[in-house]
Amino acid sequence: MILVTGATGNVGRNLVRELADAGEEVRALTREPATAGLSDGVDVVEGDLTRPATLPAALQGVDRVFLFPVHGPGALDGFLAAAEQAGVRHIVLLSSDSVTFSEPGWIGEQHLACERAVAGSAMSWAFVRPSLFMANDLGWARQIRRGAAVRGVYGDGGMAPVDERDIAAVAAHALTPSAGKTYELTGPQTLSQVDRVRIIGETLGVDTRFEEVPRGDVRRELLHRLPAPAADFLLDQLAASRTKPVQALPTVEKVTGRPARTYAQWVAHHAAAFGAEQGLPRGAASY
Repeated sequence: MILVTGATGNVGRNLVRELADAGEEVRALTREPATAGLSDGVDVVEGDLTRPATLPAALQGVDRVFLFPVHGPGALDGFLAAAEQAGVRHIVLLSSDSVTFSEPGWIGEQHLACERAVAGSAMSWAFVRPSLFMANDLGWARQIRRGAAVRGVYGDGGMAPVDERDIAAVAAHALTPSAGKTYELTGPQTLSQVDRVRIIGETLGVDTRFEEVPRGDVRRELLHRLPAPAADFLLDQLAASRTKPVQALPTVEKVTGRPARTYAQWVAHHAAAFGAEQGLPRGAASY
């Protein structure tokens, strides 16, 4: 049996679906089973990685785990001890490509701590290290629904965002027990924020535009949901991508045998979030 932690998150939800469709026996760990809304046939259990007492029951009969990262000193110790006790053989950790940077920064250091904890356990492991999630751009949805400009900084910096469904597909592959594999993955294109806002408009048939604003304005918004070191790291990476764009990697296609999903495909999948019916311009009729 495979246990998926963070099962209602951007990657976890897609991974649960991917594994269930492949006929795997899946257990999903979530704080709120009643509202999880996961695939039929999935064993949904209540639990929390930060509450070790909830873990033994969730790990019973499990031999493989998809592990969502929990940050902080010793944050994964309770889970790893419980997993070893339960006889888990293999762990796939959701990490970040920031661990590969010459200066990992605050975010990279948090993920490196998780990687070290998992690598130091008695279980085999694999690390999935995605670049920027396309799902992060759902933060623009409210502005686009209102017809307002998407406001941001360093709009011309080149990133290679990846579809969360492709991260899940690579994670599903990584759940085949192996010794110390790492998967660094991006989307198929290097795109700026200006490019991505344009593609949203072209895909959905709506008017969109990007408006450059001062770094301090964006930082203040980020601080509503991120610690200051994380906000500064993200802004520094965006700034760096203006002169050194992130290069797209072929990992998704090499692992899955199909091309990575494009940004336009991701937008169409999330059309409703941006105020349009899937595949239709906002306001168009559906028959």
